[in-house]
This record gives sequence, C-alpha cells and structure tokens, in this order.
Amino acid sequence: MPSFTYMAREAQTGREVLSSLDASTVEDAINALLKRDLLVVNIEEKSGGKKVGAGSGKVSLKDRVVFTRQLATMLDAGIAMVSCLKGLAKQTRNKMMRDVINDVCRRIETGESLSDAMAHHPKVFDKLYLCLVGAGEKGGLLAEVLARLATHLENSERLQRKVKSALMYPIVVTVVAIGITIFLLVKVVPVFSTIFASFNGKLPTPTLCLIAVSNFFQHWLLLILPAMVGAVYGWLHFIKTKPGREFWDKHRIRIPVFGNIAHSICLARFAHTFSSLVHSGVPILSLLEIVSRACGNVVMEKALLAARDDIQLGEGISDSLGKHPDVFPDMIVRMMAAGEQTGKIDEMMERIAKALDEEVESVLSGLTALIEPILVVVLGIMVGGIAICMFLPIFKLSDLVSGAHH
Repeated sequence: MPSFTYMAREAQTGREVLSSLDASTVEDAINALLKRDLLVVNIEEKSGGKKVGAGSGKVSLKDRVVFTRQLATMLDAGIAMVSCLKGLAKQTRNKMMRDVINDVCRRIETGESLSDAMAHHPKVFDKLYLCLVGAGEKGGLLAEVLARLATHLENSERLQRKVKSALMYPIVVTVVAIGITIFLLVKVVPVFSTIFASFNGKLPTPTLCLIAVSNFFQHWLLLILPAMVGAVYGWLHFIKTKPGREFWDKHRIRIPVFGNIAHSICLARFAHTFSSLVHSGVPILSLLEIVSRACGNVVMEKALLAARDDIQLGEGISDSLGKHPDVFPDMIVRMMAAGEQTGKIDEMMERIAKALDEEVESVLSGLTALIEPILVVVLGIMVGGIAICMFLPIFKLSDLVSGAHH
C-alpha cells in the first residue's frame, strides 16, 4: 500500500501537523485525515515524491473554459465556493484538472483566497487569469468577472479552433502531395527508365531531367527524409528560443495574407485582454504588463512595455501606443483615443476586439475556400507533370526505335 507524507492543520486549533500515513489512493488519505479533523495543506506520495496537482498531463483551453463558465454560473446562483469546487472536481474528466481543483479547494478550506490558491498552479492559471480573479475578489464581483473571463477564453478557444481547422486541410494535402511525388520518383519512374534504356534512343529533355531527379532521390532518400524531419524539428525548436521568437514574430507579420491574419489575431487578443482588465479595475501600468505577456507576439510585447514607460511619464494611452504604427494601426489608436475621451475605453476595446474577430473569421473562411482549388491544381500539376514526362517517349516511340537501330 502506498505511503503518503502530509502537512495539515488541526481544524480547531490551527496547529500544523507533519506526518505520514498509508492509504490506497490520495483521495483515501485525504478522507482519513478529514475524519481526524485535519485540514490538508500538502500531501505527496513517498515513493514517487509526486505532489497532488503537479502530475503529468495537460489542461486544455477547453477544460479551462468549461471550468470558468461553470464556476461563474454556480457562484452567481449563490452556491458556496467550496461546494462549487467540489462539484466541479467530481464532474471533470481531465485527471490533472480534477487534481488541481481539489488542491485549490483544500487551500481555500485552510483560509487562502481563490486567487492565492490558484497561483500554486501557474501552468493552468496564467497571470491574466489570476489578476482578473484577484480583482473580482477585491471588488466583490467575482461571479461577474469569472463570466467575462469565461467569455474571453471562449473567444480565444473558438478563434484557435478556426485557425487549426483552416490550416489542417492544406497541411494534409501538402503531405499527401509530397508522399505521392516521392513514391512516383522512387518506385514508378525507375521502371519506365529501365524500359526506355532498352531502346538505346535519345529521350526528350523533360524525361531526362525527371530520370535524373529520380536517380538523385533513389540514392539520397534515406538522407533527405531525416534531413527534412530534422529541419522541421530544428525550426520548431529555434522559434521557442528567445532569439528565434523575436526573429519569427518580427517577420511573420510580413508574410502575404497569413501575416495579416497572425497580426489581426494578436491585436484581437490584445483588445480582449485590455478590455477585460480595464473593466475589472486593474491599474493601467499592471494592465499593460499583463497584456504584453498575453498578446503572443514579442514585437507587440516590446511596444506595450515601451508604452507603459511612456504612460508612467504622463503620456496618454493612445498617444504612447501611436508611437508604434507598425504594430498598432491608426484605426485602433484613434478608437482608443475616443474611448479615453469618453471614459469608456473598455467598451471601445471590446468593439475593436469583436471587429477584429469578425475580420479574421471572414479572411479565414475566404482563404479556406480559395486554398482548396489552388492545392488541387498544384497537386494536379505535380502528378500530371511527372506523368507527361514519363509518357513523352511513348508518343515518340517510332523515333526511339529507329534511333536504336541506327
């Protein structure tokens, strides 16, 4: 039977207790301690040294959306926080999320606030999440703030899903096209090459070029495929580093069509986050620091931090952001200026975010409809080109035969 070490507090005196006990599961250990009137602060298995809530696994954006929306609804209905969390822990299917909720619930029972309890799980609750929850607790509007946060996460999850859906089709077709091309070059073209070689005639130039490419792939395929995989892996690793992220974020917005989409997505994320934080009463300097981390672009992050420094010196929000026209378009700056003047900058930013969301969705829908026929044409040209190169000598079979007799 597994053994667990734990730190707990006596319910009546609050005295800390450090000890261990044997139990079949973590839940059994916690229940046994609760029966002794001990409130669990921390518990871990001796053999694995694995803390509750720190296990392997992943909490998806969808899991967080469901948790946040349901917690907001239950709190708005007047249900106690601990009861809400216990109910949510029982119904969630994600083991890691369930462990996290249980740990947050235990910490709240020991006297911690919701934001402080969530802060122990930074991989699940980022700084934006914690800041909004903290602001909601201080202002007594936790249910309302959680509802806004759930809407924000839902918008992010929906946009993320649309982008993945739009990219899935071209990626699959491209991979299939590469696979078919390699198969034709390695397996089919050599058969025709052997047949044509038996004629000893002069082959058309396109056919000779195709045979040369086929020979190259036959000899170097075992090196080409690992090199391609290594190049993709190396690139993905590079853009995770700080210099790589800066390089990629700086240049990806210049890519035709896709760059504009990526830039609009970052701007929409910025506007949504800005609006939520302003509405929750977060101070502007802290707000800009949080938004800079949430926008998902290093170039925009630097611009926001520079704007924060300018605001600290007394400049307006729109004026400080207007110094970076390559990041923040003039339209957005003008709308922010109007929001500043009317004192409704959060509403103005929410309008900007909705407009950007609609623009991105419209462009993605049009792009998806346009990409499909383009990829079909490209695939047809590749396969058809190979087929034509292979059949050209057959069209001139009499010339080949006569050339072989001479």
